[in-house]
Amino acid sequence: MNDHLYIRYLTHSEIDKNKWDSCIESSTNGLIYAFSWYLDVMSKNWDALVLNDYEAVMPLTWNKKYGIQYLYQPFLTAQSGVFGNIVTSETLDVFLKAVPKKFQFWDFCLNRGNLFSLKDFSLFQRSNFILNLDKSYPELYIAYNENIRRNLKKAEQAGCLIQKNFPVEKVIELASEQMKQFAHNYKDGLERFKRLYPVLEQKGMADSYGVFIKEKLLASCIILNSHQRIYYVLVGNHPDGKNIGASPAVIDAVIKDHAGKKITLDFEGSDIPGLANFYSSFGSKEEKYTAIRLNRLPFFLKWLKR
Repeated sequence: MNDHLYIRYLTHSEIDKNKWDSCIESSTNGLIYAFSWYLDVMSKNWDALVLNDYEAVMPLTWNKKYGIQYLYQPFLTAQSGVFGNIVTSETLDVFLKAVPKKFQFWDFCLNRGNLFSLKDFSLFQRSNFILNLDKSYPELYIAYNENIRRNLKKAEQAGCLIQKNFPVEKVIELASEQMKQFAHNYKDGLERFKRLYPVLEQKGMADSYGVFIKEKLLASCIILNSHQRIYYVLVGNHPDGKNIGASPAVIDAVIKDHAGKKITLDFEGSDIPGLANFYSSFGSKEEKYTAIRLNRLPFFLKWLKR
């Protein structure tokens, strides 16, 4: 290990949360998911790797199954990895080599500032979509594709109205109905986010957006904000809103409210072609980041999945 890259492994109780959050706040690749108070709620457990005096940090979000500790990506925590002002391929390599051997199975995402190719670790790329909102709304609207514009007209004609700052439970209820059709073990994640939301509200870092017809919520999302980024994190859509452009209307409302500001709308994905096409139809651009899977389990436990 290079002398200038002194990395310590800290258990959760050993982490200086003030220094940690200062590092995340000032990092050029900082993200809301890496703040200690976010990880405290959304992660089942987390420890850390720290460079020198918190010059760069890496959360180790972990859980245990069959007595084996493994690293995983928590719910509504799109990216993780090494955060700091100068993160190089060498830095990332040393951080990954400093992960304690007790974590025998890894499956987690890194971040856009960790987009490197490493000799000793096999990283793979994932896709995110982002939209810079520093133009006026009319300029941003011109970049929408024709299908999005058509859906926005449908929503207007159907009498859809935008509401903001309504209770998060309404978004969670819609999201839960969607998730139970294709996801497993989502209930714990939603409960955790419900506990986190008052903290986000208190810090002025969260808003709810929804499309209503009368009292019926047809499409909704939660928007988080930090690091000159707004994050499209939790989405809940009702089947009745699909054919009247309710979901595009929510995103359009977010864009309209933040147009002309030096911030970026982060769609949080996606590798799924249909969602990638939907997000790009608002004029967004692809932003790559990396992820890693590593299985060091004994041969008779290689089947273990989280």
